[in-house]
Amino acid sequence: MTTVHPLQGLKVLEFSHAVMGPTAGLLLAELGADVVKIEPAPNGDPTRQLAGFAAGYFSAYCRSKRSLAIDLKHPEGKALVHRLVADADVVLENYGPGTMDRLGCGYAELSAINPRLIYLALKGYLKGPYENRPALDEVVQFHAGLAWMTGPPGKPMRAGASVNDIMGAMFGVIALQSALIERQKTGKGTIVSAGLFENACFLMSNYMAGMIAGEQELRPMPARRGAWAIYEPFATRGEGQVFVGVTSDSQWTRFIKEFDLQQLADDPKLATNRLRTQQREYIRPIIQARLLELDLDDVKSRLERANVSWAPVGKPSDLFEDAHLQAAGGLVDVFVGKGGGPAGQVVPLPALPMAFGQDRARPGLVRQPPLVGQHTEEVLRGIGVSPEEFVRLSQAGVVVSTRGGQAGAAPVAQT
Repeated sequence: MTTVHPLQGLKVLEFSHAVMGPTAGLLLAELGADVVKIEPAPNGDPTRQLAGFAAGYFSAYCRSKRSLAIDLKHPEGKALVHRLVADADVVLENYGPGTMDRLGCGYAELSAINPRLIYLALKGYLKGPYENRPALDEVVQFHAGLAWMTGPPGKPMRAGASVNDIMGAMFGVIALQSALIERQKTGKGTIVSAGLFENACFLMSNYMAGMIAGEQELRPMPARRGAWAIYEPFATRGEGQVFVGVTSDSQWTRFIKEFDLQQLADDPKLATNRLRTQQREYIRPIIQARLLELDLDDVKSRLERANVSWAPVGKPSDLFEDAHLQAAGGLVDVFVGKGGGPAGQVVPLPALPMAFGQDRARPGLVRQPPLVGQHTEEVLRGIGVSPEEFVRLSQAGVVVSTRGGQAGAAPVAQT
């Protein structure tokens, strides 16, 4: 299948770490932009060294980019970045408030060099009383009520993924693309921003509105008043579980027929979805008892025939071999390093969740996650740095260059 690169020709400099900034850079890179990740010399992005649940951050979000390792605190390092900015389309950063200004790479200084520059600042908070606070995905989940909505009553719980980091990056890229279109009209760049906290608040919009529209007290998701009578996981015979969502009257009819639940079909108290939501405590035990009579594979087959919304209750590890992802470019082979070094292995990770054209072509991997400074010499050659100057800068510790790459980590051909 042909891959697509609609942003080919766009030059991006990425100053980032962790998830939000790298995700924005990944989106741009796999849509075709040349994204150069500016890493601090000599050790590179601190994310490379993270452990625990964050050990995979760098491999997951920094693929498809080039790496330039440079000491921005050195005057010559800053001067090199300013030379790069002169020919760049985009700078994106997610450092703490004021960091880029202190490094001499804030919007005011860089836009003076290149008035066409689009500067994407990804922050914890947008303008307001909180804007100088440090923030994390989990912090804003608790602040905005997302953790309160996710956990059972009295036990707030963060979502199981970095939803605000990733979605905040998406909103940032949307703002960036809008600014690029505006630049086509005016010839001038601008600064755009997205915030973790504001993203988390946006996720709460329907709940805020629901308090008014439904004229009822808000409850956490595990204790919510359901919009549908059947919309939850059920156990089957053995250890398997499935999530089942029956969201219309026609689905209800097909569901109870497929599972031989005629007593529910004949009950006038269950004739409509609104009526069924009022009888949820009566319906659910009957359905659960029926599914416990059946093996997981039988339940899956019946749900598929009934054409209702359903899914196995899976784990992230199940996605490595998911048939749907494997069938049409939904997985890309990414080199996952271990401990920040060159050791590791190539594993399938999810591709960008988008498709283009009638053949639904998927954006693909451009190159493997880079080693620290893997492309330093290549990038600086592009702005006229001579071999002699490069040697001098390397010896002075202004830049770091790692030649070659990981086993299995060669660039991926674009089609």
